[in-house]
Amino acid sequence: MVSNFSIPATPQVGLLEKVSTPDKTEVLSLSEVWAKKYIKDLHRQDQVLLSLDQSQTRLDVAQKLIDILRSVSARAWNKTELLLSHEIRRHQINPDLVDPWAISKDVHLVYEEALAAYAKGVTPQRFSVAASKQLGAIRQKHTAVDPRVIGFVSMQFHYCGQMLSAQASETERQALQSYFKVVDDLLYMPLHRAYTAAAKYDYHHPRLETVRLALPATSRIAKSIVNQVIKLCPDYTSYTGPLSNDTVRTSSTRDVEMFQIYLWTCMLENNISAIAQELFPLCVMLYPTLKVNWGLVRLMVNLLDQELSACVGSTNVQYYDPHYNALLKMFSPSIFPEM
Repeated sequence: MVSNFSIPATPQVGLLEKVSTPDKTEVLSLSEVWAKKYIKDLHRQDQVLLSLDQSQTRLDVAQKLIDILRSVSARAWNKTELLLSHEIRRHQINPDLVDPWAISKDVHLVYEEALAAYAKGVTPQRFSVAASKQLGAIRQKHTAVDPRVIGFVSMQFHYCGQMLSAQASETERQALQSYFKVVDDLLYMPLHRAYTAAAKYDYHHPRLETVRLALPATSRIAKSIVNQVIKLCPDYTSYTGPLSNDTVRTSSTRDVEMFQIYLWTCMLENNISAIAQELFPLCVMLYPTLKVNWGLVRLMVNLLDQELSACVGSTNVQYYDPHYNALLKMFSPSIFPEM
């Protein structure tokens, strides 16, 4: 609804550093499932990559965007600051924790690696394997003191990706956005945290089985919910435009995916802290600014329950139901009355 919501070890891409993750079968299983969903979703993008004009190779495209990356990152921060600077005071966030120079450095590194992967023909799903470690570390670094800082970090990354895409031709843009979506997903969603929590379970634990059923369907469920919301609210317009707008639809789909990953993280950790301390403040910070109505959020959360129960089966609902109910109450009319 926001208009702006691993696999076994493989060779790394470029300068991405290894970040230690729990050496557990459960972690490998979940991260493999997450990466595999890109394979199914992105077969169509393989044809787009092949259709690039031969006179302008992927290397040329990547170099052109790397050359303007610094200025684009600066513009992305300016846009983020314009939208969210007042939220620092409103939420009483220590301004020293929102370091534009440190964030910009991370933005430059990650997008340079994304463009290098694109230029070398590394598939988006394999890029997601390598990038998940680095982006997990970036996420942990910026949220170690105050999890709410992720709002500023993820927004700058998101706007940087949007601005880089805008500098590419339509054919190039479709291919590049597959890589930029990986970056968005790994920053907005606490996947690294979920993998860590999963490492504490036996492989056949029902909570882990529930997540293995749900993860491959994450994108399908998100797209289904967004389509339903668009049909139910055809005249709704957010900061960026109507829900049917391609950019808004993409961001909305990502948000529904994000809600799912936060829910699974809470289920695996068996507490509500990921939603209460990170997702909820993030929504309170971003949604009003982006003109996202709380009624729309409630609609999405209600539809989510229907989709998830159908996906994982009635016997597995019990494992996530307490955390889902807590999520539902946090966005209830008693907290956010209808305007």
